[in-house]
Parts: sequence; C-alpha cells; structure tokens
Amino acid sequence: MGEKVEAGPFTREDRTRHRQKVRTGLDALARMLTQSTFDFDRPMTGLEIELNLVDTDCEPAMRNAEVLEVIADPQFVTELGKFNIEINVAPRALSDNGLSSFEESVRTALNHAEERASGIGCQLAMVGILPTLRPEHVTLASVSENARYSLLDEQIFAARGEDLEISIDGVERLHMISDTIMPEAACTSTQVHLQVSPDDFAPYWNAAQAIAGIQVAVGANSPYLFGKELVAESRIPLFEQTTDTRSEEFKAQGVRPRVWFGERWITSIFDLFEENSLYFPALLPIISDEDPIAVLDAGGVPKLEELRLHNGTIYRWNRPVYDISGGQPHLRVENRVLPAGPTVVDVMANTAFFAGLVRALASEDRPIWTQMSFQAATDNFYSGVRRGIDADVYWPRVGQVPVTELVIRKLLPMAATGLGLWGVPEAETGRLLGIIESRCLRAANGATWQTAEVSRREAAGESRDEALRGMLATYLELMHTNEPAHSWETI
Repeated sequence: MGEKVEAGPFTREDRTRHRQKVRTGLDALARMLTQSTFDFDRPMTGLEIELNLVDTDCEPAMRNAEVLEVIADPQFVTELGKFNIEINVAPRALSDNGLSSFEESVRTALNHAEERASGIGCQLAMVGILPTLRPEHVTLASVSENARYSLLDEQIFAARGEDLEISIDGVERLHMISDTIMPEAACTSTQVHLQVSPDDFAPYWNAAQAIAGIQVAVGANSPYLFGKELVAESRIPLFEQTTDTRSEEFKAQGVRPRVWFGERWITSIFDLFEENSLYFPALLPIISDEDPIAVLDAGGVPKLEELRLHNGTIYRWNRPVYDISGGQPHLRVENRVLPAGPTVVDVMANTAFFAGLVRALASEDRPIWTQMSFQAATDNFYSGVRRGIDADVYWPRVGQVPVTELVIRKLLPMAATGLGLWGVPEAETGRLLGIIESRCLRAANGATWQTAEVSRREAAGESRDEALRGMLATYLELMHTNEPAHSWETI
C-alpha cells in the first residue's frame, strides 16, 4: 500500500480520462493474454509482512520515519500509520529450499531491524492487530508522511459523504465513529505472492478462494481491537469497514464493497480486472502519458499504470497482480487473508500450507470449485474469521466438519503433495506442515494464546489495559524465540 503518488485536486475531466485509460489498459491486457507474452517458466514467490512499532512500555510508537532511517535497509518501507512499517522480502523460487531461505532472510532482517530500533527506544511487533492500540492512536495526526495515504483518506471520505462507522460484534462489542480511515492501520498482514502463467491464474485464484476460510481459521492472530475481545481474526471486519466507500443507501442497493471476497469463480485473470473497471470508481484517478496499445504495437511491454493503480485500491482478499520485472511482464495471485506473526516460523508454515494446497487443488482433474458453490467458500471464510481454529467449515464429499479435522485428515496431505510439485524438499515440507498439524491437534494458535493469557491475567486481578500490555510484553519475548505459537504456554 506504500507506493508513492503525487497529484493535486482531481477534476471531473481527470476521472473521465482515467476511466478511458483503464479501459484501454484492459484492451492491452486482453491482447497480451492471447499472445502469451508473460514470464512464468521459473515462477517466483514473494512475501510481505506488515509490522507494528511499540515503545519500551509496549505502547504504540509513532516513529516509523526515524525507525526506517536507523534501520537503513531498503527491504523496509513505510505503511499507513506512523506506528507501522513493512518488510518486502526479495522473491525466490520455492524449490531449492526457498522456504528455508525466506525464513532465514526474514529472521536476519528483523533481528537487524530490532537491534537498530531498540537503539532509539522502539521494538517491532509482528501481530495481526496491536493489542495496546486505542482509538486515540488512529487519528489523522498518525498518518505516515506519504501523499498516497492522505489522498486515499480524502477520496474515500469524499465518496462516502459521511463519517465512518465501525461496528463489530464478537465476544464483546465495538462501536465507534471515525472521521479518517486511520483505524485501518491497526490491520497488519502477511501477503504471499505466487507467480503463475495466464492459463493457470484462474485455477490458482479459485483454489485460493476455496481455502481462504481454512487459512484464516488456522492462522488467526487478531482477537483484540481497541481493548475489546471481538472475533478470532478481527483484522478482517475492521479492514472491510474502514475502507468502505459506500453510504448506507448504497449498501442497501447492493453496491459492491472495495474490500471484497468476490461473488463468483473466474475463468481468467481478465475477469477480475474487468470487474474492477465495471464496479468501482477510481479513488486515485492519476493519469500517465503511456499509450499501452502503441507500446504493444512497437513490441514493448506496457506498464498499464492506471489499471494497476486502480487495482491497488480494490482490496480483494486474493488480489490479481500484473507487474513487470527485468523488462518481462508477469502475473501473480496476492494472498492477503493472513495476519502477521506470531513468529517467523509461523508465517513460513502458513506460507507453505497456502502454496502447497493451492498448487495441489489447481492441479486436480476435477477442480474443487466445480464441487462447491462460491457461497460455501464465502461462508467458510467468515466462519474462520469469527471462530478461528474452533470453526466448522464445509468441504465437498465431507460436509460440515471442524476445520481442525478437515486440515489433519485431508488438506495437509494435499498440501504436502503440492509442495512436492513446487520442488520443496520433504524435510522442509514436514517441518513446516508439522506446525500446522500441531496447531490443529492442540486447537491452539496466536489468537487462542492471546485470549488465554489475557484471561489469566484478568483472573489474577489485572485490568484489561494492564492485561493487554503484559500479554504483549510476553508475546514479544516469545516472538523472538521463533518457537511456534501453538507451543507457547500461559505463565
């Protein structure tokens, strides 16, 4: 979300021209898809992890500019809130110990960043929602110094025409009004990018949609928001509501939200970009000088800047990506359902489970999306959001079943097969998928540990604020051990 943009006030002419440029970009993309011009011979995988900054008292630290300066590592970039940063890990192939290489690279970078940040009194927290965050931390004063964020805030509220209402019912209830999108900064995620061929994109995206609820359930790590215990992955409803440009009247009319699970299986990546252009007005109608059709006619590779920027303001949980690397265009499925943390090895286990399972499902003779409705996948997703590892989900030829049972009996063997197709060594597969198996056997993940630890502290007489701060302090200690969260014990 941190791409820099520069623009003044947008005119009505800007919006008309931008819409035309998006449609021209669609025409160029359609032509490219028929010409098989994309790079996919050696598919790469990418990883992004969003992080929180806290001070020595585990309170949010509004110092990302200072922290980035002392870290001095181009992998780390700004994010929406001054208490956020993000690490973009260099992409690599999953074969040849790619997952272990990811783990080593991330740990090395985070340890270096932690050491530098501690020198100015800050710590890094890898967690889906920072437990000590409060509403007063998410005001306009907390927006990072990047024109894109201010523009997005301005344009979302211009589209809404009214303040933002956040309402989440869970174990407890949160209701608040905000005059900024800054509550979105509470959402810190892990994003996995899988490079695929044009022919494979639809099967991979459909497979990713089919398992999104299972991913959220086993990887949940965001039970608290603004002092309230809500749902297992509170990051999901928070993100959906904080970027919603619709008024209540538009919601009642069935206008699609910008944070969107989707409504159907697809047959091509083109389906998604076309939906973007049909259903969503531009938030950032910035216009480039490129004529993509002329670039194609000249034998070049168009940047499709309008199409890409528009796509970047539509927050699908599995997002299509068109990008260029080394002068060659490629396509990616960007999986956005997972929270950050709790540990690097937990992140890598989640990544392995996702990559292996979608590869196996996309390779099946009778695809999963021909056996279950899209509504069933949607219901699974929100069951995983609400109940986490205690969720029940639907699966073809199995029926409604506890997610832990489904993962252990059916999905883990499939994920192992898929990782084998990627060329991942068996030892690496066994170690990482073993973490997912252990979570399911113990019905324990980051979300269950957080709620158990807070409950223990409150039972010992601590207030909710004290319990959250103490829980986070212990969480950070355990995070640095890199022992998976299912093995953590409450003291």
